[in-house]
Amino acid sequence: MRNIDELTKKANGLRKDVIEEVYRSSAGHVGGDLSVMDILTVLYFGVMNVSPANWDSPDRDRFFLSKGHCADALYMALGEKGFFDKQEAVSTFSAFGSRFIGHPNTEVPGVEMNSGSLGHGLALGVGTALAAKMDGRAYRTYVVLGDGEMAEGSNYEAMMAAAHYKLDNLCATVDLNRLQISGTVKEVMCSDDLGEKFRSFGWHVISVEDGNDCGQLLSAYEEAALTKDRPSVLIAHTVKGKGVSYMEDRIGWHHGVMTEEQYETAVRELEAITHE
Repeated sequence: MRNIDELTKKANGLRKDVIEEVYRSSAGHVGGDLSVMDILTVLYFGVMNVSPANWDSPDRDRFFLSKGHCADALYMALGEKGFFDKQEAVSTFSAFGSRFIGHPNTEVPGVEMNSGSLGHGLALGVGTALAAKMDGRAYRTYVVLGDGEMAEGSNYEAMMAAAHYKLDNLCATVDLNRLQISGTVKEVMCSDDLGEKFRSFGWHVISVEDGNDCGQLLSAYEEAALTKDRPSVLIAHTVKGKGVSYMEDRIGWHHGVMTEEQYETAVRELEAITHE
């Protein structure tokens, strides 16, 4: 799918699914789910060569959600892609005995890695991209990180290694929504000038001024795919809680439980923009 309007409608439809999933479970990280949804939609439906049909192929593209607490959004994208019945994830997310737990896990079809502590996804992406080079395979590796987890030192070791090995088959995306569970990223552990940090390690840096714009994201991923001899990173400026007026840019919705009235408002607002 390359039509921007269709990608945008799909992203907003998946946001509504996330609201349903989070409301039913009284769990999840809804603010980050909504900020990252355009990124996931463009990757799964406009960029990556991965599907249930080629899941067993060694040549499929790889995806790692390093900000694993937003698994609820990933489950909706994977369900929409056809890896499983999306309604199972909506109705059982975080329930006792469910495979759809609060972080990605490989019991769920389409998930490449178990995720828990932040800061591990990029290092795993480096190893996977390096393996492709060593094996002479053409698949690409994509990693999505949160700006809050960029305080983790393991990311910087991975950044250095990726550039050293000229991993032009690796593309990272930072979901830069500026907020984390305990405050603003600037207050908790300032990560200003992330682009300059990546650039200093030898990465090709693409600034996406509106990281919730599917057209800008698609163009950025196309640029990354054409970049040779160094890894690429998208610094995607997003809005936490995107699409729901009372959640946007609110720290309290990093992890929040909706009332029935708030749930109905969120659904109504997302339905309106989905059908614009």
